[in-house]
Amino acid sequence: MKKILLAEDDENLGAILQDYLKDKGFEASLAVNGEEALKQFMRETFDLCILDVMMPLKDGYTLAREIRAQNKSIPIIFLTAKSMKEDAIEGFKIGADDYVTKPFSMEELLLRMQAILRRIEGITDAPKESNVFTIGNSSFDYLKQEVTVKGNVTKLTTKEAELLKLLCKHVNKVLDRNLALKVIWNDDSYFNSRSMDVYVTKLRKHLKPDDTLELVNVHGKGFKLLDTA
Repeated sequence: MKKILLAEDDENLGAILQDYLKDKGFEASLAVNGEEALKQFMRETFDLCILDVMMPLKDGYTLAREIRAQNKSIPIIFLTAKSMKEDAIEGFKIGADDYVTKPFSMEELLLRMQAILRRIEGITDAPKESNVFTIGNSSFDYLKQEVTVKGNVTKLTTKEAELLKLLCKHVNKVLDRNLALKVIWNDDSYFNSRSMDVYVTKLRKHLKPDDTLELVNVHGKGFKLLDTA
């Protein structure tokens, strides 16, 4: 049974979500503010976090940063009443896996959760495919979601790992932007394209210490991971 941390300050909505998730086979722990949610996260082990952005004592973004400091790969979905794309981009910069704007249907949230969990299970259940890559003077382990650059190990989020794997499979070749969007985000909408740019920037920062690697934009086409080692 997958264990979900649900942080939602609207106690009515939180209780409804908790009951719905339990009915769908999840174990859902409800916290009504950010501080309580962090305490639960530190005490227990969860498979996925659903965080309301606007919460008392500690907002969802602050909570997500503190969760990410402890666990780089646990999936995070943000819930928010805001509809501005800039807010969603901020969430993706922190390392969110998805973003749902209120009001939303329970079914929509469930489908997004299931899609994320399937991707994670796919990482674990795919041993036959090559999942360890040597790039430049660095290495990348897709199953562990870790990249090692100059001896320093960085834990990646699920989407960072999926994107880096695609880049490694196309090393020194152009990775088509639309292909990456459809493989990882399931569609090539403008919003998903913006969020992918955030993840490219984060990967570029992770790889920067290795001067034999360069992640470049190819105008009008996509991205290229250059390996000059």
